[in-house]
Amino acid sequence: MGCKTMGVETFTTDLPAGPASDAGRIAFWEEAARRLDWAEPWHTAHTFEPARRLSGPDVADEDAEYTIPKIEWFAGGKLNVAWNCVDRHVAAGRGEKVALYFEGEPGDRRAVTYAQLQKEVAKAANALQSLGIGKGDRVVIYLPVIVETVVITLACARIGAVHSLVFGGFSAEALKFRVEDTGAKLLVTTDGQYRRGAAVPVKANADAAVAGDNAIEHVLVINRTGHTDIDWVEGRDVWWDDVVGPAPDVHVPEAFDAETPLFIMYTSGTTGQPKGLVHTSGGYLTQASWSHEFLFSNPDPARRADDVHWCTADLAWVTAHTYEIYGPLSNGVTQVIFEGTPNTPHPGRHFEVIERYKVTSYYTAPTLVRSLMGWFPDGIPAQYDLSSIRLCGTVGEAVNPEAWKWLRTQVGRDTPGGVPMVDTWWQSETGATVLSPRQSDTAFKPGCATRPLPGLAVDIVDDAGRTVPANVQGYIVVTRTGPAMARTVWGNPRRYLDSYWRKYADQGWFLAGDGARFDEDGDVWILGRVDDVINISGHRLSTIEIESALVSHPAVVEAGVCPTSDAKTGHAATAFVVPLDKSLIGAAGEKAAAVAEELRAHVARQIGPIAKPREIVFVPDVPKTRSGKIMRRLLTQLFEGTTLGDTTSLQNEPCIAEIQQICQTR
Repeated sequence: MGCKTMGVETFTTDLPAGPASDAGRIAFWEEAARRLDWAEPWHTAHTFEPARRLSGPDVADEDAEYTIPKIEWFAGGKLNVAWNCVDRHVAAGRGEKVALYFEGEPGDRRAVTYAQLQKEVAKAANALQSLGIGKGDRVVIYLPVIVETVVITLACARIGAVHSLVFGGFSAEALKFRVEDTGAKLLVTTDGQYRRGAAVPVKANADAAVAGDNAIEHVLVINRTGHTDIDWVEGRDVWWDDVVGPAPDVHVPEAFDAETPLFIMYTSGTTGQPKGLVHTSGGYLTQASWSHEFLFSNPDPARRADDVHWCTADLAWVTAHTYEIYGPLSNGVTQVIFEGTPNTPHPGRHFEVIERYKVTSYYTAPTLVRSLMGWFPDGIPAQYDLSSIRLCGTVGEAVNPEAWKWLRTQVGRDTPGGVPMVDTWWQSETGATVLSPRQSDTAFKPGCATRPLPGLAVDIVDDAGRTVPANVQGYIVVTRTGPAMARTVWGNPRRYLDSYWRKYADQGWFLAGDGARFDEDGDVWILGRVDDVINISGHRLSTIEIESALVSHPAVVEAGVCPTSDAKTGHAATAFVVPLDKSLIGAAGEKAAAVAEELRAHVARQIGPIAKPREIVFVPDVPKTRSGKIMRRLLTQLFEGTTLGDTTSLQNEPCIAEIQQICQTR
């Protein structure tokens, strides 16, 4: 490819809080980009054309016409993303280093070196091209967390195809939407997958998804569970082993322009029809690679060879794209990928994995932490050796302080006071972390995202764009974005404008959609989606703050709080509580009433009487997306008995029927 092979440890993590000027910000990201191998240098580092109002002043803001924002990084530069994630490490003599420790739910294991990964990706790239896939073609990947998922993803990047990963537990209808919306030519799936101890058929969902009007030419099927009695369409369906297996294991990659689309990431659908966010190659890889090293790598470069990173997210989530595929692999890191659920076959499975592979950084969702707290109310048993853990992190939504403390001191119990915490805030749209504490911080605030990473800037503002005072809730906006920022919504640039840029178009700010506040130190606290705010008699209360108060009570494993209608106050806070005492679930007797009253009083003590939930419903679980976000609008709909919205993005869809039954009989 003609790429110069460069080391991955040339960029210091000892950086200032952020460039003071836009020129400094751009220079910062140029230096970060030089950590990668470029076949051709860029001629223009950054171009940003903000949305510009076209309508006159007599047109209301909501009806005004605007131009679509344009973002570009490293124009003229060319690179290959897969080369940067695999080949350059082999070329540098690190081919025998383990890239992936895979552990399947049934207990099967593989250790894949960078040299082996290079050959597997080359074979898959050749196979894709033999199926007629080339630059710009879309490939939908409907797979569990297995080695082949990483391989086919990198193979797409290698040949310039655009990939879109879909969670293997999504319904046929959710998959169908993504197949049709992307115009994909190829769907990659399995015969089945292991889920909670059982081999579940999957191919039927894939068949249903491609049965309509679409551009699919082939369905590439991996034999994961041995379901050989699946339906088969001759000429369309092909086995992985028949196409990828015999393909040559050498492939010469092509260098692509930095702005070449890399993947389409669909949002969860919690706020309507999913949006297909388009991320491009050079800018995204730059920020993914740099931020992974900054957040997770050992601060001492001489000790990074011992790093074993584990991001527990499903590979279809943006967190996994950035901190389980592209970030770690671009930095030549060893990491764990785990197919199973955390309590299969028992609740200590994650701790077994940490011990087996000597995981050093453990990055997970607050939802899982709360589940672990419930499974281990007396703490993690001493039988698990967690001494390798050097760092913990959270992602998905704001972490409750109690869960934060538990993760830091339980998983990080071998470090006095607990391990450093990177409590990250970012979104599918930003592509990489925006806010986080640093590993080097000497003091941490439980549940606080603190401040922007270098090269980025945020503010918290009111409707008019004025910075709000400390401890006043406002809208968090990204005033200076990074190169991983999504460029558009696939096939719908107008929605990109309306969703993110219209409100503060004059300032050129990205509207994240989350509420937040500054504290007295200027640190940022994320308060959840702006539509997850409860207005009780004019008092605006964050659902996350009420949930955090509930979770701090020893009787509560997890809580989801939602607004419900109240004729007197406008909204009331209704709490769905997962209790430690399972006999309370669905109960309506004196015992349940007494515990509910104690929890209401506890919230009043923690926040104030205005925040007391009007009603508390004891449930087995609360509905969550695969990214760990509680779907509070569904809780409102379940409580009020209205039509349910989309539930296909849930990681625990069976709980809906149980909650519905409890609400109907309360």
